[in-house]
Amino acid sequence: MYLKELTNEEFNNFTDHFIQDSMYQTTEYAFLMNTQGYDSVLLGLIDDENKLVAASLVLIHKRYGFKYAYAPRGFLLDYTNQSLLEAFTIAIKKYLGKKDVIAIKICPMIVKSLYDKKYTLIGINKNFSMLFENIKKLGYYHLGFNHYFEALKPRYEAVLDLSKPTYTLFQNFSRGLRNKIRSAMNKGVKIYKGSPKELEELYLQNRNIYNKELSYFDSIYKYFGKKGEVDYFYAKLDTNYYLTLAKQLYENQETYNTSLNNIILSKNIQRKETYITKKIQADKKFESYKKQMVRATTLLRDYPEGVIIATALVIKYRDTVYLYTDSYDKNLKDFCGKHLLLWSLIEKYAKEGFHYFNLGGATNVTLKENEYKGLNDFKASFGSTFYEYIGDFELITNQGLYFMYKNTAPIRNIFGTKNKPNKIKQKKESK
Repeated sequence: MYLKELTNEEFNNFTDHFIQDSMYQTTEYAFLMNTQGYDSVLLGLIDDENKLVAASLVLIHKRYGFKYAYAPRGFLLDYTNQSLLEAFTIAIKKYLGKKDVIAIKICPMIVKSLYDKKYTLIGINKNFSMLFENIKKLGYYHLGFNHYFEALKPRYEAVLDLSKPTYTLFQNFSRGLRNKIRSAMNKGVKIYKGSPKELEELYLQNRNIYNKELSYFDSIYKYFGKKGEVDYFYAKLDTNYYLTLAKQLYENQETYNTSLNNIILSKNIQRKETYITKKIQADKKFESYKKQMVRATTLLRDYPEGVIIATALVIKYRDTVYLYTDSYDKNLKDFCGKHLLLWSLIEKYAKEGFHYFNLGGATNVTLKENEYKGLNDFKASFGSTFYEYIGDFELITNQGLYFMYKNTAPIRNIFGTKNKPNKIKQKKESK
C-alpha cells in the first residue's frame, strides 16, 4: 500500500461511494478553508490492487510558526478495519512528517451514545470501547471527552430525522415551540429565499459572534453554490401588517374596556366586585396593546419595507441538510422569527426528500449544571436526537519539531497569543 495526493476528481469519486460522510470532508470545504488561511491536501491510500481504499482532506495551518494538520470529522475509512487504519496512519504520519507538520488532529464520526429530546440515553455503540482502544494503540492521544465547544468541531450534535410526515414532525415539537411558530406567523413574519447579494444581513447579525468577514460568506456560496448545495433564507417582519394587527387589538380591547366600565357604573349591577377584577385585568392588557401599537408605529416608520429579523444559511450534502450558520436580531427576538424560519426549512427539505436536518453543535446533555442549557433546550424542542462522538485525537507526525513546539509554550504564554488561531464564539440560544 502507498499514499498519494489525490486530484479533486479522484477524491470526489471516492466520497461519492463512501457510506459515512460529512460536508467537512469535501473539496468545497477545502476551498472554503483556503480562504481562511489554511493550506489543504487530499490524500488517499492505494492498496496492492491499485484501488483507493481510504482518503482524507487534510487542512494545514501555522501555529506559532509550526505547521499543524487537521482532518475535519476524521479520515474517510472503515475504523473497524484495524489493519487499514494502521496502514493509513503509518502512511500519513510519514507524509506529514516529511512536510515538517508536527501533528495532525482528527475528530472521527464515531458515535459513542445517542440521546433523545429529553436527554435520555437511547443508544450505545457496542463497538465503541474496541474502536477507542484500537485508535490509541496506533499512537493517537485522546484529547478528552470535552463537554462544551473546546474543539474546532463540537463533540455533540443535534440531528432531526426528516423521514416522518411533516405534520408529525411539527407535532413532535415542544408545545412552546409550536406556539412561538404560530405567534410569528400571526404577527406577520414571512420567510423568503435570499440570494448571494443579500448576505450582508447574515454577516451583520453574526459579526459580534463569529470572527468572519463578509467575504467568508461569499466564499461559501462561491464553492458550495457550484452544485446548488447552499441555500440562504431569512425571516422578515411585515411592519405594515404588524401595525394593522396592533391597531385592531388595541381598538378591540378599548371597546371591551369601555363596555366593562359602563357595566360597573350601572346602578343595577350585580357581582360588581367580579367586574372590577375583570376591569383591572383588562386595563393591564389594554396598556400592553397600547405599547405594542406604539412599537409597531415606530417599526413601520423605521422600516417601511419590513425588517429582517432572522437569517439562516444551509448546506445540502447528500441526504443531510446542515444548518451551517444562522442569526437573529436580539432586539426583535420576541417576534420568534428564528423559530418560524427553522420550521419552514425543516418542512421544505423534508418534502424534498432529505433524510436529516443537522441543527449543529450542542454541549454535553448529561450535565446538571450547564451554561449552554438554553442552546441544548432550544435544539431539543425540535425533537432532535443528540449524537455524542468520540472526540479529538492527536497524532504526532514529527517528533523533533513537536518537542520544540511544546517547549516554546512558556515563551508563548509570556508574549501572549498573537498568532493563536481565532476561536469561534458559540452563541447561546434561548427557547
